[in-house]
Amino acid sequence: MARPEKSEHLAYFSTYIDKVEGDDALAVMRAQIDETIAALQALGEARCSLPAAPGKWTIKQAIGHLIDTERVFGYRALRFARNDQTPLAGFEQDDWAPNAPYDRYTLEELIAEFRAVRAATIALFAKLTPEEMLRSGPVSGNTHTVRALAFMIAGHEIHHRRLLPKA
Repeated sequence: MARPEKSEHLAYFSTYIDKVEGDDALAVMRAQIDETIAALQALGEARCSLPAAPGKWTIKQAIGHLIDTERVFGYRALRFARNDQTPLAGFEQDDWAPNAPYDRYTLEELIAEFRAVRAATIALFAKLTPEEMLRSGPVSGNTHTVRALAFMIAGHEIHHRRLLPKA
């Protein structure tokens, strides 16, 4: 899969897309499973229950945010790949995070959910044709292609994993 052009997504998402090296977002997503899980396990249950920094989400909330965002972006990709042009609304992460259950999860439950969501995301993108990857649809008055969403998912994880404290 080739990298998306700037015209395939809202400029804001270049923040994430530009973090992905190379042209294979799927390979990056596959590698991220073990990398992210290893980083979380190195931090451990107690540390993941604390904020990553003063005034920030807990690490569990941040990983939950990754999971929620991946679900939303994956859903958008599925809709657009199927050529559904129904306008989709955005979502406000700062409303979702405090209302999500991730702080009640054990670290192993959080890792299991991350693994399951990522497996579903990879399964979706792995079977799309080049034509389907170039399909696009409207989100909050902007247009995103399916392949841009793949790179957004991979880059969003890179962004948040870099914010994790070192074990």
